Amino acid sequence: MPQILYFARNRCSSVEQLDQETIRSQCRLQDTLMEASVEIIVKMPDLEIKAIHSKVSRTYQGECRGSADYLQKLVGIRVGPGMLKIIRGLLEEVDFCGQLAFMIEECCHGVILCLTKDVLLECPEDKEGIDHFFKDMVKENIRMYNRCAAFAPRSPLVEGIEPHG
Repeated sequence: MPQILYFARNRCSSVEQLDQETIRSQCRLQDTLMEASVEIIVKMPDLEIKAIHSKVSRTYQGECRGSADYLQKLVGIRVGPGMLKIIRGLLEEVDFCGQLAFMIEECCHGVILCLTKDVLLECPEDKEGIDHFFKDMVKENIRMYNRCAAFAPRSPLVEGIEPHG
């Protein structure tokens, strides 16, 4: 890895419901060393990944550009329990470009969070009710821990929750 005096990273994810049966989830990354994007197309109701599109525009790891083709191994897996283990297992041979695997995981988590938005609308309006609502929600599905800024380790919404507890 090159010596770096300055490092900045911007990563964002977005999810869009294209129609009743199709969700598109995208993750874009731009940092000092890399610029890349990953998109998955997920079919409802089984949450099966039907297509993956990726692009590595810039990286200090030349071999990482070609690794985007390996992501096609993930077409056909389902977004849900066990997906992280499956993703890591199928992509373990491309560990030199773990950022792409992480971006796929982010896309999958985006789909899950998108499908929980109706639950979020049930949130009470008082401060104490909000705290309990979100803590209970994260306790019931610990995978939500640290998946967005609201559920980050030092957030008051997840105070006292241990991710592997």
